[in-house]
Amino acid sequence: MTSGLWELVLHGVWVTIQLLVLSSLLATAVSFVVGVARTHRLWIVRFLAGFYTEVFRGTSALVMIFWVFFVLPPAFGWQLVPLWAGTLALGLTYGAYGSEIVRGAIAAVDPAQREGGIALSFTPWQRMKLILLPQAVPEMIPPFSNLLIELLKGTALVSIMGMGDLAFSGNLIRLALQESAEIYTYILIIYFVIAFLLTRIMRGLEKKLKAGVGRTPTPKTDVEPKPAETTNVGGAVR
Repeated sequence: MTSGLWELVLHGVWVTIQLLVLSSLLATAVSFVVGVARTHRLWIVRFLAGFYTEVFRGTSALVMIFWVFFVLPPAFGWQLVPLWAGTLALGLTYGAYGSEIVRGAIAAVDPAQREGGIALSFTPWQRMKLILLPQAVPEMIPPFSNLLIELLKGTALVSIMGMGDLAFSGNLIRLALQESAEIYTYILIIYFVIAFLLTRIMRGLEKKLKAGVGRTPTPKTDVEPKPAETTNVGGAVR
């Protein structure tokens, strides 16, 4: 390929990375908000969170992108640029999957930990922040890593909007050179390299978080221990 075509590929990689970062940030926020809401003590909060999860897990990400990009503009009178439309559709869709990861990890925490927080008179938010999430988050990393890879592959769907991501750029080059095998092999390799780097980053994050949870700091105290008291009863020391 010529240098101009490689520049087109690099531009597609940059657009894909932008979309991946933005949609993963949105998906992470949605995952924690909805996942924590599914453990709420009020049934209406649990119902709404569960309804959202079922709707977005049960619909196609491709159709959701179509809906956000083509249905929202005439309904609300404004048009999203392809980058933000793709971010919104992918973030909301994959956030629904992530919410189940969060809910399951929180539910897997030893019930004795919750009881300890109640015994210490912690509020529900304090129990979640100080006890449950610090133990649950390290267990979320492996499934979140898989979900991030799926999100990376899902970014190729935005090419239907004419967005110049990696898949769209590859298709343009294929049409220009009429070389499907070579071009799509390059594209597959680039996706694999990005996915491999993401996997290594997530594994490093998992090890760091688990090491942090495994450390048990010793509380410091300036109070000297008092000697045992003795009493003299009938000439005997006790």
